[in-house]
Amino acid sequence: MNSNLKNVTVIGSGDWGSAIATLLKTNHHHVQIWSRQSDLSLTEMVAHSDAIISAVSIKGVRTIAEKLQQAKLQPHAILVSATKGLEPNTRQTPSQIWRSLLPEYPLVVLSGPNLSKEIMAGKPAATVVASVDDQAAQTIQAIFASRNFRVYTNADPVGVELGGTLKNVIAIAVGACDGLDLGANAKSALITRSLIEIIRVGVYFGAQPETFWGLSGLGDLLATCNSNLSRNYQVGYAIAQGMSLEEAISSVSGTAEGVNTASVLMEISDREKIYVPVSRYVYRLLKDEINLPQAVEGLMERDLKQE
Repeated sequence: MNSNLKNVTVIGSGDWGSAIATLLKTNHHHVQIWSRQSDLSLTEMVAHSDAIISAVSIKGVRTIAEKLQQAKLQPHAILVSATKGLEPNTRQTPSQIWRSLLPEYPLVVLSGPNLSKEIMAGKPAATVVASVDDQAAQTIQAIFASRNFRVYTNADPVGVELGGTLKNVIAIAVGACDGLDLGANAKSALITRSLIEIIRVGVYFGAQPETFWGLSGLGDLLATCNSNLSRNYQVGYAIAQGMSLEEAISSVSGTAEGVNTASVLMEISDREKIYVPVSRYVYRLLKDEINLPQAVEGLMERDLKQE
């Protein structure tokens, strides 16, 4: 067997987990996907895995990590978090959950402008794998890198993770902007100013500001805010078309993580006094405290200031 080929378990059989598995199979790795419908238990499936990639939604991360605590993993196994979100109760990122429960294994965060359907269609894309363990990041880089998928390493996993998490809230705002047909000028201003508040939150979590100007920050933000393949964008667009939040969510296939993230982000920003005006208007809109015209008016009428 080629020593460069790895045994990989992907946890989660949704669009993202399936796209990840497709990328790995393209490189001829031995890939198995685990979901709750699998015949084998998770502990059985991961027993011989060189890499274990979690692509479940944020609500499932802790349960999966706790199951893996009971598993007998390979000593050299690398954990990869490919989840975007914040846990409601603890306000932790996925990687913080993984590190707290399985600290003895190297952890890599995978995030970037990676729309699942485009990857499944074989279209070119790039991503970032980030870890404080450089060797682990390079190993994951090598198993994913292919002709259509360019992979960069990064030493700031928190920043890479938060870029992918926080942009989901902004995508709801941009979807609503497009749904109201406010135009390219408004959309560009919204995306640009939103990046600044993403950086503010990232710095609070200990991320490096420059990370957010890369693929996992600005890159992911642009992809998510410019594609109707984005679930969060679809939710914002649907609300602008007159749907309630419940109707908008039910019209989307899969989980729009930005809805939950907005609530958790408000708790953090209120407690730590972090200025996030765009995200706050998204939160108030989702909570039905204001309507869309009021949100637009509020953002446009804020105090004048330097950029």
